[in-house]
Amino acid sequence: MSISLLRQLPELKVVVVHPPDEEGDALVSHLRRVGCMVSMVWPVPEALASNADVLFLLIEGEGRHATEVLLKSLAKPEPTVIAIVNYEDPTTLQLVLESGAVAVVQKPIKPFGLLASLVAARSIWAERQTLLKENRKLRRKIASDQAMSRAKTILMASKGISEGDAYQAIRAQAMAKRLSMEQIASSIINMETLLHTSG
Repeated sequence: MSISLLRQLPELKVVVVHPPDEEGDALVSHLRRVGCMVSMVWPVPEALASNADVLFLLIEGEGRHATEVLLKSLAKPEPTVIAIVNYEDPTTLQLVLESGAVAVVQKPIKPFGLLASLVAARSIWAERQTLLKENRKLRRKIASDQAMSRAKTILMASKGISEGDAYQAIRAQAMAKRLSMEQIASSIINMETLLHTSG
């Protein structure tokens, strides 16, 4: 277990969506014992009242619609979802997959292994968030490179200049107007599109 993740436990805001029965109360008590800030909600709400870090969610086939409404309402980045399941039937398992749960706790809920599941789920969630950020960064870089390439091609064709000169022209405009090179490239592409549309 990562020491940093264990240190984060007292800061974690955990929402448990489970009936307030003996099992639900035991789950809340155990999570509080390990230091988490826990609140319990039932029935399945349309949205969470607070920005939760972790969501323990009872998933039942008959509660599909309410579960889907709740999951769609979650703010980005979504909390770490840990599914609580009664049965391993196809309908429930499908809903577990659709929920994006990174861990599953089976009923009857036992305290043993709960902390390990929580820390492992948070670790997987953190890795997923890092990958999503890297993915967004790469997509922006690709889009920027494509825009620069297209803008250079437009300048090369319209002004009869080399690729190096086209790059320098974009750079000079960016410095003169105090804009990014991507913004200048976009304006060149937009102007060319406008001219083609007008013609």
